[in-house]
Amino acid sequence: MDLTTTYLGLRLANPIVPGASPLGDEVDTVRRLEDAGAPAIVLRSLFEEQITLEAMDEHRSLDAHGESFAEAASYFPSASAFVLRGDQYLEHLRKVKEAVRIPVIGSLNGTTPGGWLDYGRQIEQAGADALELNVYRIATDLGTKGSDLERQTIEIVRELKHSIGIPVAVKLSSSYTSMANVVWELDQAGSDGVVLFNRFYQPDIDVTELAVTRTIHLSDSAELLPRLHWLAILSGRVKASLAVTGGVHTAHDVVKATMAGAHVTQMVSALLVHGPVHVKRVLSDLRNWMEEHEWTSLSEMRGNLSLQRVPDPAAYERANYMMLLQSWKGAYSQGR
Repeated sequence: MDLTTTYLGLRLANPIVPGASPLGDEVDTVRRLEDAGAPAIVLRSLFEEQITLEAMDEHRSLDAHGESFAEAASYFPSASAFVLRGDQYLEHLRKVKEAVRIPVIGSLNGTTPGGWLDYGRQIEQAGADALELNVYRIATDLGTKGSDLERQTIEIVRELKHSIGIPVAVKLSSSYTSMANVVWELDQAGSDGVVLFNRFYQPDIDVTELAVTRTIHLSDSAELLPRLHWLAILSGRVKASLAVTGGVHTAHDVVKATMAGAHVTQMVSALLVHGPVHVKRVLSDLRNWMEEHEWTSLSEMRGNLSLQRVPDPAAYERANYMMLLQSWKGAYSQGR
């Protein structure tokens, strides 16, 4: 039974990769994930704001009259609120690399071209085997055009690829108007991989306290569906590796993502709930399923239900949407 896959040019023993999350914060946990069968790990994101805040904190500690930073600082937590400060992040990456044999992928969430390039180089120098760019920007300015944000992301990838030697993947949101074109442009810019999709922070409202509250909801397998849709559309049409994150909990989820075209299935929520041993459990279920259905490798399974290879391509296009709406209308009429 061959579960091997290639992602970002890295040969991996299987496709179940712990994604960017607290799972990588403790070296012991990373070791346990490796022992359970994880073939690589993505560390949590280093935010460019962390570095900025550290510089601001240092400035305030040296300058008792540094009131010019007071208003700006109020928008973000202090640098000490982050789990890993910038220098600590790089040192932690080095320690994880020394502790395990599997590839370690750094994650970076930058806001400026200079920040992406500078911190990307530092993460490479710290020993990362690859870099995942976590593209997370909320455009609240009514004058900001979607095309401008897309162009900035593409230019950042192009410049970063010229500046560092390790593979680069881009973790995207699902809200682009023309997802296929964005991924194609990133592919042309040199991106080695695309991760679908980022699970954004969704604020809630406390109507009693009249406050906006921070909330975190773990995923379930239902979240995999929009990711399968775009995996299937992109599979075989770009050179970049395809990864899915969000909604991967079971062996069936891994099978579905692979059939849609994924090279890697990133898992977070299921591991936070069940612990590192869940990787071993899912791998066992995956082998059993493949044996029962007479699949000998993931490579022969990959993309066999993609847009290019599925017998009915309309299932991924507008026709399926119309057919579903019509069937619901018919079912409603019969039930009256």
